[in-house]
Amino acid sequence: MAWLRNLSKFATMKRASSSSSQRPKNTDPFCLLPSFTFFSNFSTNTIEEKPCVKPVEYNNYSGLQPTRPHEKPRVVVLGSGWAGCRLMKGLDPRVYDIVCVSPRNHMVFTPLLASTCVGTLEFRSVAEPIGRIQPAISREPGSYFFLANCTQIDAHNHMVHCETVTEGVETIAPWKFTISYDKLVIALGSQPSTFGIQGVKEHAIFLREVHHAQEIRRKLLLNLMLSDVPGISEEEKQRLLHCVVVGGGPTGVEFSGELSDFITKDVRQRYVHVKDYIRVTLIEANEILSSFDDRLRRYATKQLTKSGVRLVRGIVKDVKPQKISLNDGSEVPYGLLVWSTGVGPLPMIQSLDLPKAPGGRIGVDEWLRVPSVQDVFSIGDCSGFVESTGRQTLPALAQVAERQGKYLAALLNKIGKAGAGHANSAKEIEFGDPFVYRHLGSMATIGRYKALVDLRQTKEAKGLALAGFLSFFIWRSAYITRVISWRNRFYVFVNWITTVVFGRDISRL
Repeated sequence: MAWLRNLSKFATMKRASSSSSQRPKNTDPFCLLPSFTFFSNFSTNTIEEKPCVKPVEYNNYSGLQPTRPHEKPRVVVLGSGWAGCRLMKGLDPRVYDIVCVSPRNHMVFTPLLASTCVGTLEFRSVAEPIGRIQPAISREPGSYFFLANCTQIDAHNHMVHCETVTEGVETIAPWKFTISYDKLVIALGSQPSTFGIQGVKEHAIFLREVHHAQEIRRKLLLNLMLSDVPGISEEEKQRLLHCVVVGGGPTGVEFSGELSDFITKDVRQRYVHVKDYIRVTLIEANEILSSFDDRLRRYATKQLTKSGVRLVRGIVKDVKPQKISLNDGSEVPYGLLVWSTGVGPLPMIQSLDLPKAPGGRIGVDEWLRVPSVQDVFSIGDCSGFVESTGRQTLPALAQVAERQGKYLAALLNKIGKAGAGHANSAKEIEFGDPFVYRHLGSMATIGRYKALVDLRQTKEAKGLALAGFLSFFIWRSAYITRVISWRNRFYVFVNWITTVVFGRDISRL
C-alpha cells in the first residue's frame, strides 16, 4: 500500500500549494463585502463563507488600503475606453499592481460599431474583454477589475471613491468603497453632446456603446415588421420606416452608408411589401465630414445621394416622440432617430476640483500630468492641454486616445523602474520627452464598398487623399489590423465573408 500513502501525501501537498497561490486575504476586497445568504434557500448544502481578516459592516467598507513600501505600487485606471485600455496593455505588471474601475468590463472597437447595427458584424466582434487586454488583472494577487463608477477623487489623500454598477429592479443595492492609489490615470472618456436640445436623451439613440447598437438594431427591425401589419396607414408606415441620422461626422456618415447598404441588399429582398417606404435622412448643420479634403466631401455627398440617403442642412431645435423640429420651422417625422453630433465632458469631469482646459476637459501638461496635484494623470477625450502649455486641445479621436495611452504606459514604466512608483516619490524624476501627437489621417466608409482615406496631417496640409473601392480595401485592412486580439480579428473576417456570401441576418433577438 505504499502507492496509496504516496498518493495521499501528493494530494496534501497539492492542496497546500493551491492555497498558498491564492490572492492574499488581506488584499482581497471581496472578502470585506457582506455575505449573501439569499442563494442558500435553493441549496441543501451549507455555504461556507469566505474567511476574512475581520468582519466589516456594509456602511464601513473601506476597500483597498494604501500600499506598503515593500509592495508593488498601485496604478488605478478610471475607464475602459481606447486610452485606458491601451495604457493597461502597455503597463508592466512586474512593476505595478493594476486596478481598473469602469462601468463596463470590455473595450468597444468604435470604428466598426456602426456595422453591428445592421448585422454586417456580430456585437461580440467589436468587444474586447479587459482581462484579455491586460491578463494581470485576472491573475496577479494585487490587480483587480471593479465594475463600478468613480464618484469622487480625493487627490490630496491619494484615494478614489467608487460605487458598484447594478442593473434591474430586483437586484442588490449598490455599495460604496474606496481605493488608495500611488498613481491615478483618469480616462473616463466623454458623453454625446445634445447642446441642451429638449427631448434628445429621451427619444434619440446614441451610437457609442454596444448596447446602443443593439437598441438601434432592435428598433429598426421592429419598425420593419410593424409596418407590414395589416391596417397600418400609409402615413404611419412612412414614419415607421423613416430613419433619421443627426450629425454628419464620420460616425453619422458611416452609419448612413451601412444602413443604405442594408436597405438595398437585404430589406428590399426580404421585406418586399414595404421596400419602397424605407428611407434614410442625414441632417447636418454645416458640411458633412468637415475634417476631410473638399474633393472627398463632394465624392461622399454624391455617393450617399446615389445610394438613397437624403442630405438635409439644418439645425435641430426640438425632439418629440415621433418627429423633430428644425430651425427653419419644418418638421421631420421619424421611426428611428440616431444622434451623432460630437462629444462633450462628463458631469463627473466637470465636477472635479482639478485644473481645466478650454472646453471643460481636465487640464494636463506636456507629460499628461494634472498640474497642482501629485501622481494624477489624464488621457483620452476627458483631457486637454492647459493654456500655459501653449498647445491646442486635441480632437476626441480614437487614435489620439490610443497614442496617449501608449505614451503614458511607457512613462509610468520608466518611473516605476526608477523606484519612484509609490505615492509622492516622483518629484525629482526626469520624465524625458513630452507627448507629441502626429495625425495619421482619417478614414470613413460610405457604403457600396466605397470609402474615403485622407492621409493629410492637417486640413490645410498636402497629402494623399483617395476615394472608391481601393480606399474601402485600405479601410478594412487598416481596421482589421487595429482590432486588439487575434480572436476578434478572426470574428470580424468571418463576419465579413458571411455577409458577402449569405447576406445580413435579420433576426430580432
